[in-house]
Amino acid sequence: MDTIRVLLVDDHPIVRQGVQSVLANHPDIQVVGEAENAVALFGSLATLKPDVILLDIRMPGQNGIETTQRLKREYPRVKVIILSTYDDDEYLLGALRAGAEGYLLKSASAQLLASAIRQVGRGERLLSPTLVGKVMREFQELAKDKSSADSGLTNQELQVVQMIAGGATNKEIAEKLYWSEVTVKRKVQDIFEKMGVSNRAQAVAEAAKRGLL
Repeated sequence: MDTIRVLLVDDHPIVRQGVQSVLANHPDIQVVGEAENAVALFGSLATLKPDVILLDIRMPGQNGIETTQRLKREYPRVKVIILSTYDDDEYLLGALRAGAEGYLLKSASAQLLASAIRQVGRGERLLSPTLVGKVMREFQELAKDKSSADSGLTNQELQVVQMIAGGATNKEIAEKLYWSEVTVKRKVQDIFEKMGVSNRAQAVAEAAKRGLL
């Protein structure tokens, strides 16, 4: 296997030293340089020619997400692994949307870090195991939003479908939404027609099938 050239970008020298020490035990991974911020990173890219960049997400000046976006515009061949202390959704999803190939927590083991560099170097993507659930939940929400849009139902109609699935009667729906029961009956009939069903049970089954519940 060819040696993977890695550039470390973190504003804390002790973090850079620690990562470099860990990676020194893996002969197929070569740390070719360090940078403390985005300015130093872009100033050294042409000379160092890294294959993979280990990038902190919070740095003075341009942060890791903004830096990743610029890297993907100007150096699309270079792979990016975010190495961060933070596991919140904003940073994780922002980094992935920016084009990062990996997102690892700094608490990851030395072996996982080396393995991640190899996988990303091969063109794969990787997340810390503890973060996979967050991405899956986001994916499920996106899939649900798409199903909602494809269903042709309005937000109000989707709300009614969900209430029907919860066992609510027309009277209970009317009280909840401040409608008359006549309005609820008309709305339910509109929903049946849009979904191609003829009763509540079929509507709930079809909504579940389409991922609307």
